[in-house]
Amino acid sequence: MRTAHQDRLPPYFNIDPDVALGDLGNPASTSDFAEIAGACARGRDDLAGRGLHEDGQKKLRLFSTWEITRYLIPVAAPHFRRVLKASPELPQGRSETEGGAKWFTLDEVLRLRAHFAAEGSKSKEYRPYRPEGLPAKIVAVANFKGGVGKTSTCAHLAMSAALDGYRVLVVDLDSQGSMTSIFGGKVQDEWQTVFPLVARHYASHLRRENQGRLDRGVEPVPIDDTLDEALKIRSDDLIQSTHWPNIDLIGAQLNLYWAEFQIPVWRMQGRSWKLWDAITDTLEEDGVLDQYDLIFLDTPPALGYLTINGLAASDILLVPMGASFLEFDSTGRFFDMLHSTFQSIEEGENMAARALGRAEMAFEWDAVRTLITRYDSGQQAELASLMQAYLGRTLNPHRQEFTALIGQAGEQVNGIYEADYRDFNRETYVRGRETFDETYAAFKRLLLGVWRREELARDAENAGAPQLAF
Repeated sequence: MRTAHQDRLPPYFNIDPDVALGDLGNPASTSDFAEIAGACARGRDDLAGRGLHEDGQKKLRLFSTWEITRYLIPVAAPHFRRVLKASPELPQGRSETEGGAKWFTLDEVLRLRAHFAAEGSKSKEYRPYRPEGLPAKIVAVANFKGGVGKTSTCAHLAMSAALDGYRVLVVDLDSQGSMTSIFGGKVQDEWQTVFPLVARHYASHLRRENQGRLDRGVEPVPIDDTLDEALKIRSDDLIQSTHWPNIDLIGAQLNLYWAEFQIPVWRMQGRSWKLWDAITDTLEEDGVLDQYDLIFLDTPPALGYLTINGLAASDILLVPMGASFLEFDSTGRFFDMLHSTFQSIEEGENMAARALGRAEMAFEWDAVRTLITRYDSGQQAELASLMQAYLGRTLNPHRQEFTALIGQAGEQVNGIYEADYRDFNRETYVRGRETFDETYAAFKRLLLGVWRREELARDAENAGAPQLAF
């Protein structure tokens, strides 16, 4: 027997053109874009405001004794409480009810971690491994396909590292500014983004070139007002603190996209300008690599000049992707473009180097890994296994699952680690956090291996012994 539902036609049949016309509205003009943008801005401010403190700033939540002893400081809860009772000079936390659980700020957690590291068992990892005397590691998270969890992965790795005790700088290279919004950054224009650092790098190059021109009796290229202003700006002028005590930010906003048009103009004027070194050189020159342990770069979903700068600056490259045919295919094309782009730069540079009798250059990354995000084990296991077989070590075997916690935290304009577990079912929180903890563990294993390799190589060099081969 056929049902009424089975007899019903698909919704694309019998659409009345006059009804469709009535729904259509007037043709759109350029001014409508501004109206739509304004509506989005008002809505964005409203949503963002729900994650703000009464003073208009984002505020990081408190952490309970349960969280601290389970996730942050490896001690039993009873021992933790005994230490606090015996040491009244340490942060004692606050209770929301008489005799209730104690809650602490992350600043207080960091102070407590330092105390346990100094006074506690030396066999426990109260502070993460970090070789002295080595610069910060720069980590780029990139893929030119949108919707793969690039920004959320970058943000959660930064938060994980901060909870682990590392000092973190996040640099937003994407003019959409999503990372900036996550960390509550305020960016008025392109002069509060990385743009002036890139401009300063070119202006410094132009100064050197002009000196050579003057020495040869050739007219110098004028340094315009933009470049002159950029020469006055340092990284510290751009770095802003966030609601995380050990995460700082160089933010982004829409005007940063102008760099994609301005950089090629400068490159045409100065063919010998090594634009891909702009971020690396300026951060190093300004001492930023000594101020932090990790620097995360969130790149645009396109292989433009800012992405090339970010990839060239990075020591570790992470490429998130979904477990689907289209995302696997797109990621393969992304790596193909990376190969073509950086090989082209190397060939161009080395042609000149050979002509001048100089050493040739080659880009090198400490590690490159892909990561499956938003994974559905019920639907994607077979394809994920196939991707693993083809990519081998390049694909991290941990698959970052999509859980209810991820969706709910996103609705509340928070990262997973910013979400208060009391807003969720405890099991949902633990399971949702677990997949991101595993992602961070895989990244940390990579980071520690890289640092250890450098540490051993440095020690061998200092001892006058031949460097170890890896």
